[in-house]
Amino acid sequence: MTNLNNQSSEYYELVKKYESEGKAIAHFNISNLDQLRAVCEVAQELGEPVIIGASEGEREYMGVPMVRQMVDEMKKEYTVPIYLNADHTYTFEKVKQVVTAGYDSVIVDGAKLPYEENVALVKQCEEWVRKYEMEMNGDTELLARRNGEKVRVLVEAELGYIGQSSSLNTALPEGVSEENLTTPEQARDFVTRTGIDMFAPAVGNVHGMLIDAEEPRLHIERVKSIRIAAGVPLVLHGASGNTDEDLKAAIDNGVSIIHINTEIRKAFTDGVRAFLMSKLNEIAPYKFGKSGQDEMKKVVRAKMELYRK
Repeated sequence: MTNLNNQSSEYYELVKKYESEGKAIAHFNISNLDQLRAVCEVAQELGEPVIIGASEGEREYMGVPMVRQMVDEMKKEYTVPIYLNADHTYTFEKVKQVVTAGYDSVIVDGAKLPYEENVALVKQCEEWVRKYEMEMNGDTELLARRNGEKVRVLVEAELGYIGQSSSLNTALPEGVSEENLTTPEQARDFVTRTGIDMFAPAVGNVHGMLIDAEEPRLHIERVKSIRIAAGVPLVLHGASGNTDEDLKAAIDNGVSIIHINTEIRKAFTDGVRAFLMSKLNEIAPYKFGKSGQDEMKKVVRAKMELYRK
């Protein structure tokens, strides 16, 4: 199967441009306005595009339409490109929900399913998204309201299990193993049959971070061979805790987007906790939220600077 949608988008062209220049676009998940503001402020200061991610749990907490509205407000305030991604979306119904809410991209996550079931789920979602795009772009009244801007939703999918929780762990998540790493042959077959825009493989990356233990090293040669076999941009999930050396090598060998969540969650929480421990009688959220932002911004800045070197 080939991609049913021949039109491109600024988002997709930017992803490919960064890959051609040996850079990657940073993707950060957010759970509230404090975190969204922290990410966007750093992106603006560095003049770099950024992808805001919201998982099913984060979207449920904030509200699917509200996340879209929050990001839209940031786009009015800042001049850098800011895109909204529906991270790790597990069902067809949830995919439809975020696409109709106006999200710029969606990750269809069937990685825990048997291979053929994963293919079937992703193909179903991808074909529906393309049909939705055609219907929306064929409506002249809607196009006029959007000043001629066509709908284009990037569809990504994941193959090879890397865990599901952004948390601090004492051991690798159950089911994460060398046997579940993605192969180039699987990548080629999966992308060909589903028609996705971007592909997220398991190459030693793991969701969450290990406590008092080294993170698994990334399989850089496999990254390289998967990029060639897949023929579409690669996305690295679960990059919290990986070394700068591994992340740079992954970018050099075909990774175009890198997801960070656990590291910024920890930084934000550490900042809030330190503030509250030092001022036990303080109850104004905007005060301790700012401390969380400050700590989180340090991590966001370091990652964004690394990815563009």
